[in-house]
Amino acid sequence: MAEDHADGERTDSGLLPGRWVEYYLGNGPSLVWLLVVNATAFLVGVSFYVHSDPSLREIPTFLYPLFGDSPTALALGTLSLVTLLPTLGLPVRDAPQNRALAYLHTLAFVWLVKYGVWTVIALNLRPELYIGFSASALWDYWGIMLTHALFLLEAAVIPHFGRTTRGALAFALVLALVNDVYDYGFGFYPPLRYDASATLLPAITVGLSILSVALAGRVFDRL
Repeated sequence: MAEDHADGERTDSGLLPGRWVEYYLGNGPSLVWLLVVNATAFLVGVSFYVHSDPSLREIPTFLYPLFGDSPTALALGTLSLVTLLPTLGLPVRDAPQNRALAYLHTLAFVWLVKYGVWTVIALNLRPELYIGFSASALWDYWGIMLTHALFLLEAAVIPHFGRTTRGALAFALVLALVNDVYDYGFGFYPPLRYDASATLLPAITVGLSILSVALAGRVFDRL
């Protein structure tokens, strides 16, 4: 975590070098580019869930965020990055701070970490169902793993400009566990080519919920 000196300056000890974060998020073109990439990936994710089985078309609208786990992570990450726009050109650490934003940044970090790791694990529990040499097979395994691994990179920048609170961490943990109950208790986990209930994936997912929140508590400064 970053530490405060007596003169108010903050040292850089985040998950990524502060100069990289400042370079890519502190100027308009690169930040807008990242937001566009996020929006595009979000639409691709929504399309996947619309054409999956079960499908978004079978889910009540207010439950979309619980079913579409990866698009939800991208949406939260995008909203977190959007908070940098009002102070564009200033140091990233000068982004707006308040309790509501602390909840947003915490949720974005937890969802990006959880579902970035979850996807890599889920595919590799039954890799023989995904690995192949056709164009579609290359995307279904390597493409999806790479894009979801990038969730972790995006999550790593958020503590450089976001803050958290005990309430935000507790809320994120409760919501993540509710999501797990919805996914595995009612069978609405992200569509896979195998029955996740017959594997350790439900227990792994609960563990990821706890570990993601614990990591957020460690890497974020407190509001």
